[in-house]
Amino acid sequence: MTSITGSIGDGIRAGQAGPVADRRAKPSFAWLGVAPFFLFALLFLVGPTLYLVAGAFQDPAGNATLANLAALAQPQIVAAYWISIRISLASAALGAVIGFFLAYAIVHGNLPSWIRPSIVTFSGVASNFAGIPLAFAFIATLGRLGLVTLFLNETFGINLYRLGFNLLSFWGLTITYLYFQIPLMVLIIAPALDGLKREWREASSILGASNWQYWRMVALPVLFPSLLGCFLLLFANAFGAIATAYALTGSSLNIVPILLYAQIRGDVLYNPNLGYALAFGMILITGCSNILYIWLRSRAERWLR
Repeated sequence: MTSITGSIGDGIRAGQAGPVADRRAKPSFAWLGVAPFFLFALLFLVGPTLYLVAGAFQDPAGNATLANLAALAQPQIVAAYWISIRISLASAALGAVIGFFLAYAIVHGNLPSWIRPSIVTFSGVASNFAGIPLAFAFIATLGRLGLVTLFLNETFGINLYRLGFNLLSFWGLTITYLYFQIPLMVLIIAPALDGLKREWREASSILGASNWQYWRMVALPVLFPSLLGCFLLLFANAFGAIATAYALTGSSLNIVPILLYAQIRGDVLYNPNLGYALAFGMILITGCSNILYIWLRSRAERWLR
């Protein structure tokens, strides 16, 4: 009797495992849907990155060398990295703070229902608005003959440029970057703010916590990985921007992307392999920022599920 039962059980398990094994053995045509993505990433991300990394360790003749990396210690290049890091930190910090409060206002601010979709739609457009159009827009607005500059001068007698402001400077470029940094922060942090459960606030109120205590002890600790991750993403976004900076300042501001462009495409500072080394340094910095962002994002998602 036992052997008969065991045989029947084995047959049932075999019958159950058979279709599953058959289904797993069949090739899935769903991979065809994601094939363009992997092909695009291979051709325009992985391939060029490997080419730049290889070129950073070669001389013009193709021989292996470390001279390009050693040349990164030149004072001009160190200064370019430093000012790029400072601009990225400033625009990321301001963009994170302003974007956070803007996102909080549209998520938890009890504003009219049409405000949030309008701001989110605008943020989706503005976060991708860069390059020559953005540079022209700011020159037309805050340039020496810009609309806002002339309005303040003629209406209130305030001359921004006599007060020390210059669009083609550190703070001018930082303010320009904020145009796409703030909307990007709104798009990223809004889902995290949506994840704050109402029960947490109600429990805090029942226990006698004030609004400040709730944010200091509950909300901000939960949001901290998301906030730090957003800051790192904004930093990487600003550090790698070149089109806006080049169109706005030309070569008057010594930042790494402009110096890199001059080394690869310029007539005076033409040294492609040194440009590859500059790009390799940028890849390391932005890569570390993005890896930390992904790690922090995964930690934040565990809290907000």
